[in-house]
Amino acid sequence: MSKPLAAEDLLAGAQATHRIEVPQALLGSAAAGFVVLRPLTAGAVQRVAQAARDERVLAGVLMVQQALVEPSLNVAQVSALSAGLLQFLLDQVNRLSGLTVSEDDLERAVKAPLTRACFVLGREFGWTPADCSSLTVGQILLYLEMLARDERPAGMPPGGGES
Repeated sequence: MSKPLAAEDLLAGAQATHRIEVPQALLGSAAAGFVVLRPLTAGAVQRVAQAARDERVLAGVLMVQQALVEPSLNVAQVSALSAGLLQFLLDQVNRLSGLTVSEDDLERAVKAPLTRACFVLGREFGWTPADCSSLTVGQILLYLEMLARDERPAGMPPGGGES
């Protein structure tokens, strides 16, 4: 039987470390080995997002640098890693930090009726995901019914989105 978690229980996960074997192919001539990573905290993710803004590669470098426990590297050293090794480490950091979606979850999301409906509406009317997310379920059903009847909302040209 489970018990209520204490604050210490919730915070302990952020301090956990994980030994990650690095494939020898990513290390060039070096022998195979491991690194020690810790998951990123919500605060670390926020700081990385603020520091990197729209710089996707810089965000990845900062995330890996923050998560590396052993060896400890500075930002310049992480930036000097091969792109393949950096991507491998970033994938591991994302996994440990709970920032990835499993294949099963992704498949369920893609097959979800509302996801499919928003995809159809986006394709047919040129709407963005933000446009679709502002619709109620009733509105989504109404627009889908209009498509099934080959009708368009007032002011919308046949064959696509608003210009």
